Order: sequence, then structure tokens, then C-alpha cells
Amino acid sequence: MDTQGFLQYAVIFLLATVVAVPLARRFHLGAVFGYLLAGVVIGPFGLKLVHNPDNVARISELGVVLLLFVIGLELSPQRLWVMRRAVFGVGLAQVLLTTLVIGAVAHFGFGVRTHAAAVIGAGLALSSTAFGLQILAERKELNSAHGRLGFAILLFQDLAAIPLIALIPLLGRPLEQPDGPDLAGALRVVGVIAVVVVGGRYLLRPLFRAVARTRILEVSTATALLVVIGTAWLMELVGVSMALGAFLAGLLLADSEYRHDLEAQIEPFKGLLLGLFFISVGMSVDLSLLLKLPLQVAVLVLLLLALKAPLLAGLGRLAGGLDGAGALRVAALLAGGGEFAFVVFQLAHDSRLLNSAHHDLLVLVITLSMALTPLLVIAVARALGNAPHAPERAFDRIEAETPRVIIAGFGRMGQIVARVLRAHRIPFTALENSIEQVEFSRRFGSTVFFGDPARPELLRAAQADKAEIFVLATDDPEANIRTARVVRRMYPHLKIVARARNRQHAWRLMDLNAGSVVRETFHSSLKMARKTLEGLGLAPETAAAHVDAFRRHDEELLHKQYLVYDDDAALVQTAHEALLDLEQLFEADAREPMPPAGEGKSSPDSALLD
Repeated sequence: MDTQGFLQYAVIFLLATVVAVPLARRFHLGAVFGYLLAGVVIGPFGLKLVHNPDNVARISELGVVLLLFVIGLELSPQRLWVMRRAVFGVGLAQVLLTTLVIGAVAHFGFGVRTHAAAVIGAGLALSSTAFGLQILAERKELNSAHGRLGFAILLFQDLAAIPLIALIPLLGRPLEQPDGPDLAGALRVVGVIAVVVVGGRYLLRPLFRAVARTRILEVSTATALLVVIGTAWLMELVGVSMALGAFLAGLLLADSEYRHDLEAQIEPFKGLLLGLFFISVGMSVDLSLLLKLPLQVAVLVLLLLALKAPLLAGLGRLAGGLDGAGALRVAALLAGGGEFAFVVFQLAHDSRLLNSAHHDLLVLVITLSMALTPLLVIAVARALGNAPHAPERAFDRIEAETPRVIIAGFGRMGQIVARVLRAHRIPFTALENSIEQVEFSRRFGSTVFFGDPARPELLRAAQADKAEIFVLATDDPEANIRTARVVRRMYPHLKIVARARNRQHAWRLMDLNAGSVVRETFHSSLKMARKTLEGLGLAPETAAAHVDAFRRHDEELLHKQYLVYDDDAALVQTAHEALLDLEQLFEADAREPMPPAGEGKSSPDSALLD
């Protein structure tokens, strides 16, 4: 491709993205829908501005590669073990049942061969991680019961996509090589995976440590891309999907101290290339097929939704412990197809498991089902009485001196922090997402700016790159988590001091390596406990010593329960053990007897609520 042609295509892609994605977001359809729409419009079946989508698809596959790297990066083995029941229980059941049901329908209902029917069932069992997580984040439902279960199912689907992508060439090989399995090829694949795992464990961390000492951002970014693309290239050399190599590379670095820095460096490339991937998918959609077979396509899309949705709702209700409304929300979110299905079916087509007619029809069905996902979510939400709300007004323009501290949230806790900083003449910038709170604070002379601290452009305007401390003081746990994630990725040097509503909120902040997590009622409750003991007749120094012992014990318990906080049974067990330990601790201190506890004896459940 010459320079002029490259620039022309670049302008076309960027213009289509700039127009289509904001329009899709405006109608709450999500950015992914906008990318698909842009691809359809500019592709060979639309305005024909781009005639060779295959060339674009080859480059855009790197978007899926980087997505899998980030998924592996966020999935430490310890975290996966903690979530094992939801991921390997409900997630495994969903993939297996959906694969069996759809595969059986394809084989017995449409006469598809066994191997091809199995691939079709497995591919259509996958849902869109990009769509699902984006919709949950936009609707602030990631921490809801259905949001957590939906995330667990998506996580298992992403894990299941890796071996599925690796197995498809083997399923198709008998058509090309009837003489038997390629044992040498299989050994070569196993050998390369072993090299990647062993080399990654012993070489990647020293490599990133050496690069970090250079303090050159460009070199660090180049190293991250080298690891991802290099591992993917090695896998492709031996005939395995690039996605498997990228996922392994991310998994090997999941427990690394460079994890968040890597996420921040990879994120822009991942977003850009993943958007290009969805554009290329949109360009490959055969609209003429929709015009030729409208009834057949509509029936297949409805059949896909009708097969997946009841299975998802049933599993959510029976195995996931959701109520009826939560089960319906999960079904609406995950009933459509997913981005990995495009990769699966393309590989199946290349391996001659699917002919071109079946491949094109499946791509069209998946695309239309994905396009329907945000509409289904909105319809279910409205039926259940939970419509999204629009922003109230434009955010403020920030004009302030360079801060040493940024305060996100200017309510009760944020104002106290601000008063202390002001008394020490420490410059700070305060951000608040509530117009009423901003106007109220300004009446008393406070300088506070209206805006969402989770917005990257607002953080840049607030000069977060020059600050030293980021204080998360908002009273919305979801907003805190969202802001902490953005800050950790964009500004890994910032020390985060975060307000936590309760233990669950504190554990999620600890997941993001927040430097200091302060439970909003913990210390005031300790003071109330000390005053209560004094009122019951304990000497002030004894009451203070007992309360301080409880504080240390509870902080140790907080960190101990953090390792198992997704396992309800383990949480209850640790709470009971902690109560026994605490009673033994106080019984051992016989310097001054405690008054009878009577009916006020503490319950282990309290270790799960504060």
C-alpha cells in the first residue's frame, strides 16, 4: 500500500469512528456497536470506501491479542482461585450446556457435520466481553450481584476461548491430512509453550526491572509490546493462535509489580486496535446476504437469543443465587454473540471446517445479535424500572495552581482533608461530581471543581501527573473503584489514600493496590467502643489498650480475609476463627477484669459488615 493510499484509509477509519462511536454512545448502544456500524458503512457492502477488509483484519487481530494479554494480566492465579466457584462452576456450566444445546440444534436441525456443529456450538456459546464489561461499567453495575456473576461467566468464556482457538486447526486437520495426527507438530507446540512459561517466569521480571531503571517511558512501552507481540509470533510460528501466546504472557506477569504499569502502557494500543478489529468485522458483514435471506437471518438471530437466554437465566437463578430480576439482567447481557466467535469461525473457515456460506451467515448472525445486546439490556432495565440517567451539565474547566494533592469527592471526609491541607498551606485541587455539593461548598468560600474524577481528560486538566497524593473521598463505592482504576493506570506514581465504605469495598480497593484504605466509620466506631467500656467501669487506659488490641486484630483480619473475599464459606470460617482468637486475647489479659458481656457479645457476622 502506497503512502497516499495508507493516509486515505487512515482518514476514512478515523472519520467513521469519530462520527459513528459518539452517535452510538449518545443512544446508549456502546462504543463497540459504533465500531461495527462504522465498518458496515465504509465496507464493501456499504459505501465501498474500503475494498480490501482482509488486509485491515490482519492488522486488527492485534487488538484481540492485546485484549487477551490484558485479561491474563488482570487474572492472577490467586485471584482466579478465590473466584473458582463462580468462574469454574457457573461459567463452565454455561459454556458446556450452551455448546451442547446449540451444537445439537446445528447437527440434528440443520444437518451440520459433527465437528463443525461442535465448533458452531462452542463459538456461539461465547458472549462479548467488550460489550458486557462496558455496559456494566456504564450502568454502574459491576459490583451488583448480576454484574459479578456476569463477569465470572465472561471470564470463563475468555479462558475457554484459548484452548478452543488452539484446537480448531487440529479438528480441521483430518480433512487435509488423513494419514494421522501430526505428533511432531504437537510436540513442537508443547515445547514452545514450555519455553514461554519457563522463560517468562525467570526472564520477564528481570527484563522489566532493567528497563524500569532507564526511566524512559518509550523504552518501557516498547518492551511491553515486544513481550506481547513476540510471544504471539512464537505461537503463530508453531501453528497455534497468537491469542494463546498473549494470554500466557499476561498470566505470567499477573503477580508482577509492573502489572499496573503494563496495563497503562498497553491500554491505548489495545483500545485503538480492538476498535479497528470491530471495524473490520463490520466491513466483513455481507449485507447482500441479509437482503437475500432476511427471514432466515432473523430466525437464526432469534433462535440464538432464545437458546442462550433461558440457559443463562436458569443458571443465574439456580447456580448463581440471583433473584428473578438479576437472572433476567444476566440473560440480556450475555445472550448475544461475542468477539472471540469471529476469531473462532475464521479459524474454522481457514481449517475447512466451515464453508464460506456458513461462515458469512454466522458472522452476520453474531454481528446482529451483538447489535441487539444494548437494546435488550435497556429494555430489561426499563421493564424492571431502572433507566439510565443523563449527566446534569458540562464539567467545569479547571484553572488552578499545580497541586501536591488531588481530592476526589468534597463531602464530609473530603472537606476535612481539605481544611487540614489548607491549614498547612499545601496546594490541592478538589473535584466533586455532585452539582449541589459544589454549589454548597462554594457558598462557604471553598474552591472545588465540578467533574467526574474518573475521566482521564479531567485528571489531565487537574495536573494529576504533577501531584503526589490522590485522595479518594467520594461516598459512592463504584465511583471510587472506577476512579482508582483510572488513576492507577494513568499515574502509577501517585499514592492513593482511599475511603472505603465497608470491608468489601476495602478489598476491591486493595485489588487495585491503593496505598492506604480508610474505612469511613471504623475509627469513629472504635472511639465509641472505648467510651462505652469506660462507661461500664473500665479504667481509661485499660479501655484504650483493649480497643487498640481490637484495632490491630481487625486490621490483620482484613488482610487475611482479602485473600478469600469471594468465597463466602471461607469468609464465615475466618470470622469465627477471628472471634475465638479475640476472646482468647482478652481472656489472657487479666490485669483488670471485663464486666459481663451479657447480650452484647459480638457476632462473627460483624467481621463481614463494617
